[in-house]
Amino acid sequence: MSPTDKILQGIGMTSQRTRDRLIQRLKDQGIDNELVLDVMRRTPRHLFIDEALAHRAYEDIALPLGYGQTISQPYIVALMTQQLLADGTPNSVLEIGTGCGYQTAVLAGIFPQVYSVERIETLYKQAKKRLAELEYYNVQLRHTDGILGWPNPDYQFDRIMITAACTEIPEALTQQLVEGGSMIFPFDDGRDQTLMELTKTSQGLETTALVKVSFVPLLPGLA
Repeated sequence: MSPTDKILQGIGMTSQRTRDRLIQRLKDQGIDNELVLDVMRRTPRHLFIDEALAHRAYEDIALPLGYGQTISQPYIVALMTQQLLADGTPNSVLEIGTGCGYQTAVLAGIFPQVYSVERIETLYKQAKKRLAELEYYNVQLRHTDGILGWPNPDYQFDRIMITAACTEIPEALTQQLVEGGSMIFPFDDGRDQTLMELTKTSQGLETTALVKVSFVPLLPGLA
């Protein structure tokens, strides 16, 4: 086994055995899409966080990234990804909030085309470097305001995932969603946060509440 393979596979608390225990926990919580489970089993979460926290990478918890951001709890990553696949595997997905790039990597293991935007320049640069080193070639990243969507307004996407809590649904994102497409996002009503699914139909937008969640807020502008 090469040094690179050892880093990817991990040892001790980042080993494949530890990852398999996480996958079993996800199954126990109702994640049943085998493609999602397989991709999360293979994706090295410990490489997307600070080395000092690597021993906790395969616990089912959110972890801090700095800059007021977190890497999402694996169950939430799995749930949101699984929900995007409820009607099959679409071609393209837009992620709002690249963060460390872990959710991006999970999406890239499933979707043919992944587009992701991040407002914090340092996180954007770190994620871009990390995803390139791990050879995720089907990902395009941009440093931009996620509330405005993908920088080219002519682009439309089959699925959109927002990884920060909205107090209202960004109009630019619904415009970049194809008819028949869906968007998953946490919504903050001022009291609670709820994971929502939005479907764009010929009659308008339809939303469905899923589960209670806790996310950092979706903020405008660049940092």
